[in-house]
Amino acid sequence: MHQTRLFPYPSRLFAHSAAAEVQPLSAPDLGALPEWNLADLYPAMDSDLYSADLARAEAECKAFAAEYRGKLEEIARSTDAGTALAVAVRRYEAIEDLLGRIMSYAGLIYSGNTTDPVRAKFYGDAQDKITTASTDLLFFQLELNRIDSAVLDKAMDGTPLSHWRPWLEDIRKEKPYQLEDRLEQLFHEKSVTGHGAWNRLFDETIASLRFNVDGQELTIEPTLTLMQDPNEEIRHKASDAIAATLKANLRTFGLITNVLAKDKEISDRWRGFEDVADSRHLSNRVEREVVDAMVKAVEDAHPRLSHRYYALKAKWFGKDKLNHWDRNAPLPSVPAEIYPWDEARTTVLDAYGDFSPRMAGIAKRFFDDKWIDAPVRPGKAPGAFAHPTVPSAHPYVLLNYQGKPRDVMTLAHELGHGVHQVLAAPNGALMAPTPLTLAETASVFGEMLTFRALLNKTTDKARRRAMLAAKVEDMLNTVVRQIAFYSFERKLHTRRGEGELTPEDISDIWMSVQGDSLGPAIRLGPGYETFWAYIPHFIHSPFYVYAYAFGDCLVNSLYGVYQKASDGFAERYLDMLSAGGTKHHSELLAPFGLDARDPAFWQIGLGMIEGLIAELEAMEEK
Repeated sequence: MHQTRLFPYPSRLFAHSAAAEVQPLSAPDLGALPEWNLADLYPAMDSDLYSADLARAEAECKAFAAEYRGKLEEIARSTDAGTALAVAVRRYEAIEDLLGRIMSYAGLIYSGNTTDPVRAKFYGDAQDKITTASTDLLFFQLELNRIDSAVLDKAMDGTPLSHWRPWLEDIRKEKPYQLEDRLEQLFHEKSVTGHGAWNRLFDETIASLRFNVDGQELTIEPTLTLMQDPNEEIRHKASDAIAATLKANLRTFGLITNVLAKDKEISDRWRGFEDVADSRHLSNRVEREVVDAMVKAVEDAHPRLSHRYYALKAKWFGKDKLNHWDRNAPLPSVPAEIYPWDEARTTVLDAYGDFSPRMAGIAKRFFDDKWIDAPVRPGKAPGAFAHPTVPSAHPYVLLNYQGKPRDVMTLAHELGHGVHQVLAAPNGALMAPTPLTLAETASVFGEMLTFRALLNKTTDKARRRAMLAAKVEDMLNTVVRQIAFYSFERKLHTRRGEGELTPEDISDIWMSVQGDSLGPAIRLGPGYETFWAYIPHFIHSPFYVYAYAFGDCLVNSLYGVYQKASDGFAERYLDMLSAGGTKHHSELLAPFGLDARDPAFWQIGLGMIEGLIAELEAMEEK
């Protein structure tokens, strides 16, 4: 159901850049890294403004329920229905903005150090209070959906209510899956002690783990970063350290996974969803057959993409097969590049500016106004994300910047999200949010612009090959790997419906999909079977992962249109981002002559990846 979005989780599953308790001894000098200024939301955790807003939120939720609960049907049939309902929706939207502001602040504070008990309590208390307060709002969407469609259409006809038509039509898609009001209230209130609590346990467990690499105790993300080290021995040791620590904690991760999968199955069963992923498809506003067509296209392309590329990479390393810790290794004989922060900033802003000065201007605000938190710090949330907060404020970006080329791409990625969120904000709290399938469009497009800008400046053959290889690997991680993750989740949730799974059962499912997706040129050695345990999306957002593949294929297709006809493209592209959640993906893609419902659409995006691999093969022949 549509509810207040308490806090989004890191959006970039494969960007390994996060906090370390102890950084590698050879950490480079990256210059001054920015830290965000959350005072634009609230001055401090103990500020009078925060306390006042929390009290106001609780009071306004109760007052709204007292005025409207049980009365929407009557209002909808009144002579001034369109105006009266518009007043109610506007008031509801303002409350949603207030609740979102409070939880955004609490979530961002918590993400700054998830191991700090003071911050953890602050976030937990905020979540508890906002969940309780927003219980008084649950009736509103439920009652709106009980109004006869003809009556509601009449109320929207030529009245102020028509402004919210996209939102009203959107929530009506959830009508078949609504429960009776008291059950909705129960589901909502128990979320804090149910899936919300298990999510928090996962976060705090991951943040507290330490991985011993040559006597050095690291958190998970720097350890994962070492698997991109030029030295194979270091990559191997990092992989073994990850496997050892995850194995020692596998019972905990297995329990979390089992409980959350069962929790989802109960919710889906009560709501009447037929397939394990249907609730995600509904929230993404994408048809099951569209996702199925994409999955089939990607899986059919494995031999032409991942199998082909990793065989080529094994050849570069002089091996028949690559060990799993070598999959993302930098190419041999190519010096590792380090990008100081100022250089990364200039690189991304210049790439954005060449495409659209307006887009670069929005992105520049993130640097100038302290909307980015970049340093690696003890306890900091892993990965990277762009959090939209609420339309009355502005987004914030979290990074764990370590100067690697992929970190530059991550900066470009998250700024793409940020630009999208700024452009969509004028639609208001109810219509600014974008379905996940389209939410990755701006981020991946931002990466593509940055990659192309860097590639165009590179004339050295070895560096050009390294850049092309890194881009192909990112695309394979975004498309092939994420669809393999989706297949893993489908198998896991289906099997969980038959009974509890042991950690070994989950590991067997993991290995089955990984082997199929990566192909015969990758050797999945002992220890790799545990790697499912650290991936946050399986916990926080079941079936989220296919949105990455959707976004990457979509961007590849969009970029192809841009290359063929760039005149006016930037304006149409920014208009698409500005639509937020007001339009279906078919409406948004129509101006570009694209249709994701056409099975041939996916071949366009996959063809671009295949073309880059062919370019790498051709470089070998010269």
